[in-house]
Amino acid sequence: MTTLASGAAHRSQHADQPGDERIAQTGRLTRLLVRPEIGSVIGAVAVFIFFAAQSDIFRSINGFANWLDPASTLGIMAVAVALLMIGGEFDLSAGVLTGTTGLALAMLTTQLGLNVWVAMALSLALALVIGFSNGFLVVRTKLPSFIVTLGTFLMLQGLNLGVTKLFTGTVQVRGIGRADGFDSAQAIFASTVTIAGADFRVSIFWWIVVTALATWVLTRTRPGNWIFAIGGNAQAARSVGVPVDKAKIALFMTTAFAAWLVGTITALRLTSVQANAGIGEELTYIVAAVVGGCLLTGGYGSAVGASVGALIFGMAEKGIVYAGWDSDWFKFFLGVMLLLATLLNSFVRRYAEEKRK
Repeated sequence: MTTLASGAAHRSQHADQPGDERIAQTGRLTRLLVRPEIGSVIGAVAVFIFFAAQSDIFRSINGFANWLDPASTLGIMAVAVALLMIGGEFDLSAGVLTGTTGLALAMLTTQLGLNVWVAMALSLALALVIGFSNGFLVVRTKLPSFIVTLGTFLMLQGLNLGVTKLFTGTVQVRGIGRADGFDSAQAIFASTVTIAGADFRVSIFWWIVVTALATWVLTRTRPGNWIFAIGGNAQAARSVGVPVDKAKIALFMTTAFAAWLVGTITALRLTSVQANAGIGEELTYIVAAVVGGCLLTGGYGSAVGASVGALIFGMAEKGIVYAGWDSDWFKFFLGVMLLLATLLNSFVRRYAEEKRK
């Protein structure tokens, strides 16, 4: 009783101190505004209203299916890249790695005659080895991940082109559709599902699963707390027992797994892979994560925000076409979206933090 009474008196004493942020009352609006994804959600609503007013097709069920398709593969990668960014690191090899995994799948099936499922398992192993290598080099050498993964990017770019031309004599690998196991793999990774008369790509459902799983890890598990702690202050996290090195390597391998998934989806959908596939996409993944509220400095962001950032890209890519505009303006539009989203996120966070004081 004495202890409870003492505790109550202690809490009452703190309650009389309005400046104590530990017990400050936070309103629902403020709690909503401090969420990382709020800026991207507002942006996504604005982009949808804008293009829906420009085109009937955009707001139709077929339009939904069409602009969710490019958003899905981008979203899978953006979520993985967002986890890595929250952990305080970058992976510039993520884009070209999607091409590497697709080429590996195509080579193994067309040149060696392997079953598609066996080739997928081997290409997954290759992706995880590359992801582990990136993470291991970053934590052991202490070099910036920007430099390490830029080196990996250049090596993979050269390997993709050199190996493809060595075995095929061209810059393209064709014929995956004739390999054993293609039909079952294609049904799971690259088929369509008809809903309300429109064909939705199954990659959209993979995107939802990846986003839900990443959100659960970030918000409900101990590794999720580790990721935020490492991105906020890696040295402080290490001092309280967080396995910083292992967690960072796992994040690089997670990005590599996402690259394998997207590379596999693309290869099975097109039944052919270009040697330059995925090059340049790594910046798009990072931009989608930043538009979704992730900080470039680490320690802040969400998987849902990264997915909404990818959704904005998907709507813009198809919306510009449906509106009858020149598609050359797409990159300009993305640049504007990046600046506006970053400014909006910064403004909303400062406003919310001032309201909490």
